[in-house]
Amino acid sequence: MTTPRPVLRFARQHNLDNHACRLSSLCLPFTLCSETLEKFGVVAKRNAPLRKRDALYLQGMPFKSLYVIHSGSLKQITTTDNREEQVTSFFLPGEIVGLDAIGDQRYSGNAIALETTTVFELPFDRLEEVSCHSPELRNYLFQCMSKELQNERLLMHLLLRKTSDVRLATFFVAMSLRFRRRGYSPYCFNLAMSRGDIGSYLGLAVETVSRLLGRFQQQGLITSRGREFHIHDLETLTRLADSNGRC
Repeated sequence: MTTPRPVLRFARQHNLDNHACRLSSLCLPFTLCSETLEKFGVVAKRNAPLRKRDALYLQGMPFKSLYVIHSGSLKQITTTDNREEQVTSFFLPGEIVGLDAIGDQRYSGNAIALETTTVFELPFDRLEEVSCHSPELRNYLFQCMSKELQNERLLMHLLLRKTSDVRLATFFVAMSLRFRRRGYSPYCFNLAMSRGDIGSYLGLAVETVSRLLGRFQQQGLITSRGREFHIHDLETLTRLADSNGRC
């Protein structure tokens, strides 16, 4: 696997205008009130953009901050004790990165940009201080942690699935749901990860992923052009994801 570029140093912190919405609705949920968004704005620091294959942080580095993706996307690659590498997470705009590092106080993988990506840094000590006075912000962080646990259970569920097509169907249904939650179309979206990244995440060979995508296209479930994916029959795809084998 390509060695990630060195971790980028942070750009100079800008003076954040809370009302100018540096953490805009494209970055954080519409459901958060303006007061809570202002509290995020007080804490947040906008970092220099990451280029493709740049590392936001590396596995084992001390945990200091969470990050919110404003644009672009990231993958997390974890190296096991026997030196095997696996993609364990993908992060999309508006999602918080680094939640799995809170317990051990060290980042559990390399967070690598899949494309040009901009993030806001949330120093955790400042975030804790502010959240003590904001029940909505504290509840939002708990919700994010809950979603992180759900994603971890989904990965375990995927790796225990018996058939490769069920794994891939579950992946696309989950991605569709994540885009819907962010206010984007659940039927047409761009995924910057490679077929190899998807295969690593699902425990499948890249050839298997390509073959299954071809089959899904023949069945009228999905079409793809480069990184753009169109889901034409989400209902059937969902039924396949919930099944134990091929349609």
